[in-house]
Formats: sequence, C-alpha cells, structure tokens
Amino acid sequence: MSSNEQSAEMHPSRWGDPARAQALPAETRGLVEMVFGLEDRPAVPEAPLAAPAIEPTVLAALVDLLGDDHVRTDDDTRRLRTRGKSTPDLVKARTGDLTDAPDAVVRPGNHDEVAAVLALAVEHHLAVVPFGGGTSVTGGLVAARAGFAGVLSLDLVRMKRLVSVDHVSMTATLEPGLRGPEAEALLAAEGVTLGHYPQSWEYASIGGFAATRSSGQSSAGYGRFDALVVGLTVATPRGRVALGSAPANAAGPDLRQLFLGSEGTFGVITAVTVRVRRVPVQKVYEGWRWASFAEGAAAMRALAQSGLLPSVLRLSDEAETAINLADPDAIGGESSAGCLMITGYEGEPAAVEAKRAAVTAVLAGLGGTCVGTEAGEKWSHGRFDAPYLRDSMLDAGVLVETLETATFWSNVERLYADVKTALTASLGDPSIVLCHISHVYETGCSLYFTIAAKEAADPLPQWERAKVAASDAMVAAGATITHHHAVGTDHKPWLAQEIGPLGVSVLRAVKADLDPTGILNPGVLIP
Repeated sequence: MSSNEQSAEMHPSRWGDPARAQALPAETRGLVEMVFGLEDRPAVPEAPLAAPAIEPTVLAALVDLLGDDHVRTDDDTRRLRTRGKSTPDLVKARTGDLTDAPDAVVRPGNHDEVAAVLALAVEHHLAVVPFGGGTSVTGGLVAARAGFAGVLSLDLVRMKRLVSVDHVSMTATLEPGLRGPEAEALLAAEGVTLGHYPQSWEYASIGGFAATRSSGQSSAGYGRFDALVVGLTVATPRGRVALGSAPANAAGPDLRQLFLGSEGTFGVITAVTVRVRRVPVQKVYEGWRWASFAEGAAAMRALAQSGLLPSVLRLSDEAETAINLADPDAIGGESSAGCLMITGYEGEPAAVEAKRAAVTAVLAGLGGTCVGTEAGEKWSHGRFDAPYLRDSMLDAGVLVETLETATFWSNVERLYADVKTALTASLGDPSIVLCHISHVYETGCSLYFTIAAKEAADPLPQWERAKVAASDAMVAAGATITHHHAVGTDHKPWLAQEIGPLGVSVLRAVKADLDPTGILNPGVLIP
C-alpha cells in the first residue's frame, strides 16, 4: 500500500506550504508594534548555488543505480534539501546563504537501493545526509563537508509504503519517507492510528520520528515515538540490521536504542514497525484555568502519578497564556490572568467519558477551574500553525525561536526559573520568554520555551548568545539538553557534558564500527 497523499514542498526559507503563508494577524501585529516596533524585512532574491562538486563519473554511477529521474543536481531541488527549519537556518536562507546545499539529491526506492548508494558513497568518499521531511531545528541536516569528495542528500521521498498491518498484534510496518498525514491516511484505511502528532507533523517523516526520538502532542496518551517502535530495519555501510523479533526480550542490550535518536549517523532507517491503536471514535479537548504555573504543574504531576493521564495534557505559563489566549472567554470569562491547561480525550465514547470524569474529579479537587471546550478546540484547530506565525514575525523584524528540556518533578521549579532568567538576561529588552509543559511522566516533565526579541542587525550571534546561556543553565541544573528536538550540531557541546567522556567514547566506538569511513551525516550528533 503506497501513499496517494502529496504534501507540498516547503519553501527554502520559510515553513510549510507556501500557499499558507500569511501576513501577521491584525491583533498580533498590534502587539508586535507595541512591544518591538515594526520593521518589515524585504525578501532577498534567490542566489545561484555553487556547481556540484561531485565528479561526473560518480554522478553517472548514481544514475546507473537509481535512474536519471532520481539523481538531481538542479538548483531548485538542492535548495529544497538545504538545512532544516530552525530560526538560524531560516535567517541564513533569507539572506541568500545556501552554502550548505548538497551537491546532489538522490532518491532510492527501497532498502537495496539505499544500501547501494551507501556502498558507492564509501567507495568515492561522499558524505551522505539522510533526508525525511526537512524539519530539523538543531542543525541535523548539515554535513561537515571538509575531507569529502561531495555531499549527497539521501532523500527518502520515494519510500512511502505501508508495508503491512498486523491487526492481531496491533502493529504496522511503514517505510521512512511517509510524512505524518500520509502515514495516518494509510493507517486510517485499515482502521488504526499511530496517534503521533508533533507540531511538525504535517511535514516530518516516519524515519525522522524514529531517528530523532520525536514526541508528539498526544504523548500523554499514546507515548513518545521511540516507545511506539517495536522493530527497525536499517541500512549501514557495513550491511543490513533487522531488529525487533518480539514485544520484549532479555537478549542483551536493546540494539534498537542505538538507532532511535541516532540522526542518520549510524545507518539509514528503511522500515519502522510500530504499535498502533484503533482509530478513536470520539475526541474531546477542553480547557482548565489555574492560578499559577506551579499549581498547574502540581496537578499534572498528580495525574501522571495516579495513572490518570488523558490523551493530551499541556500547560502554558502565565506569559504564554496571556500572549496566546488573551481572549477572556477562552479561559473562563474573567481575565487572561493565570495559566491555561489543555486536556484531551480520545477513544470510544464510554472510555472517553470515564477518563474525562476521573480527570475532572482530580483537577477540580486540586483547585482547577474547567472553562469548557472552547479553549481546547481553539488549541486543536491551530496546533500546527505556530511555525507559520514565526515566519510572519521574522518578516516583521522579530526574532522567534524555541528550545526545550526535561527534568524530574523535584527540579522543575529551579529549571524553569534558571532557564527563563538566562534567556531574559541574554536577550535584553525588548524580549518575551514563554514556556509550556506538554509532555509528562510519573517522574518528571518537559519544559518548552519560546522567545521573541527585536531582531538585531545580525541575528545569528544574538540567538547564539541566548542559546548558549539557556543550554548552560539546563546542564547546570542537572536537566537534559533536549527532550525531543534531538542533538544535531547545535547541542553537541552540551551532550558531551550530559553523557560524560566515557559516554562519548561509546558513541564514537559504535560510529566507527557501523560507519568506518564516517560518511553518514558527518559532524552531527557525535561529539
């Protein structure tokens, strides 16, 4: 079964479907003008790319492997496979800097063709960057070119099959190039769902979800993507790896964990077997108001530790609530003070009603005020729109970026305060720092920060200072450098601190064994 869904290509210097690009909404534009002033930035004409560095004989060999239609060296295709979609990526592209463009884009159609491309890359010492949806926000799609004869973008766009569905075991095997909507459409035809909806869902791919340990907005009910994976097939420069013969085993360390989160540095994921569930009959989202972020977080902890997690559970701090939901009707008809929590329930109607009643009893007992379904539905309808708003803010001269972390419940208050202080101090005035909790566990949660600041003449050093300050604060507080954005190139210095010298040595040893010549995504992940 192949996907008939066709997602539009993203613009090289913007997020998502170019047809959905829009100007700042009037109310947002007024806020931006009041806080930052307006400075509409003109678009920079696209510059021609440097000529491909790969030898013509090597390109001919790639054509022999894949066919002429699946080896592309034209500027338009190469632009679309340059970097990811972090704010620094977009800023560089907006100024005409596409110096990280690959020399060629190759599109294998199956595992054997991926393996053949890797073998040829080893022979000719070409760097290979696996490409799924292009949504990386940590520099995960930029190869270190030095020492290589060229860079290939290994585009998995042709590998879009739903290979099989096991309705007895409730598993499905999918190819890596399927984007979120494509995968869900194929699964829905079988009456099942993956239920994995990160904000990048419309463009991110199945292979990318696995390679970055993605976590979706419904993680409270469905789990992180790595928790859904029961099997993997991987092409490495040294051969094929197939993992996942049972739902659980004691056959030594779980080698699937080597490839989940490996960002294409150990191998190319060519098939993923995941746990699926029946398509929910009913979905209900509602809002709760809390007097403070601390009280809302304590309520989330109570739900997680009592085993009463809904499908969706997220909490905005006071600043994010005020900025994003300034309509008083959205949080109880009184004022925009306090914090908004979203709860979501998915499944059979009887199960939804039972879980909703149990969660309501806990939250009401802890002092929360239910404000009905309007706020929940508003969040649900706009849940994938924020990156488009970021583009509009960048157009108006406002730097917008995100970063995230996670820690244990006992450390949440310190981590929240330290990272917010670091960001505020490094960005200066005028700037805004927002935060929400969107992934919770019995033992802890994630914190997701969004910043907005008046864009400096050179915004890259401006953001770099803030990123360094926040990352240092995370590590100093004993938290992780990333909960679900992966490592890429941006987080490598702090990963080395998080896992220690021996941990770094282990990663390097695995890399050396699976990819002896270092062709796979060089410069990414491994400190």
